[in-house]
Amino acid sequence: MWIPATREEGRLGVVVHFHGAAWLPQQAVAGLAPPTVAAVVNLGAGSGVYDRTYSDPAAFDALLRGIADAVADVHPGAAIERVMVAGFSAGHGAIRAILREPRHFARVDDVLLLDGMHTSYIPERTVLALGGALDSTKLVALTRFAEAAARGEKGMLVTHSEIFPGTFASTTETADHVLRALGRRRTPVLKWGPRGMQQLSEVAAGNFLLLGFAGNTAPDHIDHLHAMPELLKRLPAGR
Repeated sequence: MWIPATREEGRLGVVVHFHGAAWLPQQAVAGLAPPTVAAVVNLGAGSGVYDRTYSDPAAFDALLRGIADAVADVHPGAAIERVMVAGFSAGHGAIRAILREPRHFARVDDVLLLDGMHTSYIPERTVLALGGALDSTKLVALTRFAEAAARGEKGMLVTHSEIFPGTFASTTETADHVLRALGRRRTPVLKWGPRGMQQLSEVAAGNFLLLGFAGNTAPDHIDHLHAMPELLKRLPAGR
């Protein structure tokens, strides 16, 4: 956890990031207003361990309570004003679990998903081209949050690459699912993104933003995590 030095009384934001090196979220929140705490959670490989852990609403309650206690030790009297949850790759499992709980859905102000919105195929490992379908049950909470962001009630930014895992749904396929729910279509673009990434598509609706990028390799995937400082600033919490 990283707690900023601040002279502002009672106004702090927090970014809880799931899956990835701690220094990146720390770098990303530096200079934000209000001053923002960065807390990082790593639970291992695969989204399942994140989903199982945070399927119990008490887990996120305990996490926020621990953050608040740590902040109080450094800044007595300060309170957490805005909560963002961010996830890279497998870390999205925690976010979808957190948002399934209505209390937490209401408490979270912003979501940042970095090339990490996946689900299974039905039947398992049967891709869309072979007659499979997406298991949309894992996307319900994220889609509801996207709809709230499109109405301006929340903030949400989703990025995806062109990686096609084959055994489970790609971030492009899950993004398409959310866009259908929003009744939106991609705008093709060709421009530089952060850290030298090549952006190919974009969708903006209210406070919802989806950015599609080129690349189907592991380094392309990692680029999304490294771009967190730039991407965070495009959410309401980072402006």
